[in-house]
Amino acid sequence: MLLPSIFFTKFLFVMAALLPIMNPPGLVPIFISMTARNSPQQRRFLARRIALYCALLLVGSMYVGGFVLSFFGVSLPVVQMSGGLLITFAAWRMLNDTPAESSQPSSEPAHTDNHAELKQRAFYPLTFPLTVGPGSISVAITIGATLTGPAAGDGITRFVIGPLAGAVAVLASSVLVYLCYAHADKLLRYLGQTGSVVFLRLSAFILLCLGVQIMWDGIGQLLVQWLQENARLLH
Repeated sequence: MLLPSIFFTKFLFVMAALLPIMNPPGLVPIFISMTARNSPQQRRFLARRIALYCALLLVGSMYVGGFVLSFFGVSLPVVQMSGGLLITFAAWRMLNDTPAESSQPSSEPAHTDNHAELKQRAFYPLTFPLTVGPGSISVAITIGATLTGPAAGDGITRFVIGPLAGAVAVLASSVLVYLCYAHADKLLRYLGQTGSVVFLRLSAFILLCLGVQIMWDGIGQLLVQWLQENARLLH
């Protein structure tokens, strides 16, 4: 198989694995609710930063994440539990943020967050664990092992084509994240004041359910591992 065909195949493989987990269009309502009192300019700044952090976090997870977790002795189910807990806390704060009900980004004075504060918010919680959460990190680590593992092919495919295709796919995914978040204002304008309040509250509830689901998945995997270890000890 020609190298361009191999590159394109692996590129599609990474995109098909990451995009359903990340789901940038589906995260737009959550992004709107968490930046409801920021100006459009601040949202675009956050969108650029989130896209950059997504690219760095996914590439790092893809090619370094497995080694880091092994070095510290941390398993993927523990990452899922921790990330799900962070998402749950963020959603709970959004549900109880009563001033947001009477605020509208288009009419009220925008928050005067400086760039340093916006950068911090862009990474946590908007990039991690909202956009790139435990599920995305787990998938990225698995993809990295697949692209660079012994079954990936010969030396060029394994050490050049595969990593390059993975990095380009991550870059394309991050650009899609930026486009979705940068144009989130249009969706908010279409909803109106009452629709925005209802929409933001429902988004917070969905995010809360998502965090609990991620935690439950991690707990389930830990229980399975514990039962398997006990079964081996009994035998």
